[in-house]
Amino acid sequence: MSEEQTRHDPYDEGTPELDEQERSRRVITLLSDFGTDDNSVAVMKGVIFGVNSEVHIVDISHSIEPYNIEVGAEILMAAYHYFPRGTIHMAVVDPGVGGVRRGILVATENYFFVGPDNGIFSYVYEDPGFRWVRDLRAVDFFLEKVSSTFHGRDIFAPVAGYLSAGEDPEDFGPPIDDPVKLRISQSHVRPGGGIDGEVIYVDHFGNLITNIDTGVFWDGESLAGEEEETLIPLIEVAGATIRRLNECYQETETGRFGAHFNSWSRLEIFLPEGRASDELNAGRGTPIKVRFERDKL
Repeated sequence: MSEEQTRHDPYDEGTPELDEQERSRRVITLLSDFGTDDNSVAVMKGVIFGVNSEVHIVDISHSIEPYNIEVGAEILMAAYHYFPRGTIHMAVVDPGVGGVRRGILVATENYFFVGPDNGIFSYVYEDPGFRWVRDLRAVDFFLEKVSSTFHGRDIFAPVAGYLSAGEDPEDFGPPIDDPVKLRISQSHVRPGGGIDGEVIYVDHFGNLITNIDTGVFWDGESLAGEEEETLIPLIEVAGATIRRLNECYQETETGRFGAHFNSWSRLEIFLPEGRASDELNAGRGTPIKVRFERDKL
């Protein structure tokens, strides 16, 4: 692979901060597993606007698989750094709502995050700009009546609204040092250059997104012991073997599986105009192996 294929750094500083005239129109993003068939998303937006009517609200996704905190964390990770510095990201995939789990406010050098302390911000804690986590205890910033089933409306939305209006982050609660963290799936390079990974997400088109990024792939190539241009990667998934990488979907013949590095900088398995996940009966957790062979041509 060429260095020119490097994608956007997932932990960079983000897009520029809004200027002084625009700061009252802070950006809040929403991510949830609520879907859009009922009023839940609209109600959260209404609460935010009730606190700060000038804010911009952007939906990242409300189609996260119900209760799937891991997928919510991954989608948030792939999206948050594209927003202006100072953006507030509110994420609510919350199967433990009403239980003992905490509500938290998280800060990096460039962003704030509001949501449940259940691991949904696990990738944020890996951000080199990560600063602190606070336990949301200041009830004055919650709705007057807090239900046991809708903290997105009663706690997280008003907190995001007050934060966007300029409330001091320290006023929301005390710092904590033990936030819940998910086990983040990591790929591994074997001696000799082979790579072991797995599928971490299946997108809307049935493409299989893996935990093998460009850096790991380059490490594998380097250990394979041949000049890069003489090596062919072979990707093995669910009984299928894919030879070589493609730059785009249409480089692969219809009906044949292909592989490339997607916009997340992750190795992705696809089937042009089809669903690789269905045809391979593969999904989250399916093992992926990469090995390198010398080009015999």
